[in-house]
Amino acid sequence: MSDAASIAKVQKEFWNSGATSRWVTEQARIDRLFARVTDAALAAAAPKRGERVLDIGCGTGTTLLRLAEAVGPDGSVLGVDISEQQLNLAHQRVASSGMKQARVVLDDAATHDFPPAGIDLAFTRFGVMFFADPPAAFANIRRGMKPGGRLALAVFRPGPENPWATASISAIRHLVAPPPLPGPEEPGQFSWGDPMRVRRILNDAGFREVALTPLNVSITLGADAAEAAEFAMFVGQGARLLNGVPEATRAAARTAFEGFFKQHEGPRGVSMPGGLWLVSALN
Repeated sequence: MSDAASIAKVQKEFWNSGATSRWVTEQARIDRLFARVTDAALAAAAPKRGERVLDIGCGTGTTLLRLAEAVGPDGSVLGVDISEQQLNLAHQRVASSGMKQARVVLDDAATHDFPPAGIDLAFTRFGVMFFADPPAAFANIRRGMKPGGRLALAVFRPGPENPWATASISAIRHLVAPPPLPGPEEPGQFSWGDPMRVRRILNDAGFREVALTPLNVSITLGADAAEAAEFAMFVGQGARLLNGVPEATRAAARTAFEGFFKQHEGPRGVSMPGGLWLVSALN
């Protein structure tokens, strides 16, 4: 098995495991967490009535439904994701919405067989940072896009610019080994943080007019430190580090997280900075 295939297999297993099941059960809460990012990403993408749209890594369907509403009944939106548990919820939400223009497919957008030259807009909110071979993945996506088709991506800037996701790890270093530093070409939450790498990936895939616009947001993790600590147990780096550890370790981590977030409580709860890129390009 090639390195890219091995990485893809690991990612598929992780996003279908118990470690990520709460992305389904806590869908509404996660949507609230990233609401400002979602609004900004969709505004930048500017889907139009009648367009054919691809939602890369559509997850539980939040952006899929927003895109479907924007393109209307004369358009169409295809959501592709490797997580069966998240797509099951997305499918239910699409059915409940009654929007016939939206559908989902369980597959990897990196290798999915898209009909050629049919996509007006390829969009994602956080759905591309874990591709095993990003240039190949985007070359595949581009083949399904019309000439002049638009690419619109929301991705995280480097970890230090996202303390909402990284700073609390210091509180549990005595309980679990720190996460290994990924190589510059390895997939990960912050693997699209380097603008030069982003441009290289998309240029190598055949895209043009690549542009990155910074988006700075305040991310509210909870109404208080206890809620923020509970959230850190299943979203972000903490969830990966604590996956599979004994329950006593998890309990100690929750206490440590709560002590950390106590320092960041304010009138509106626990809010911390988040830094993203809104990436655009043309086919």
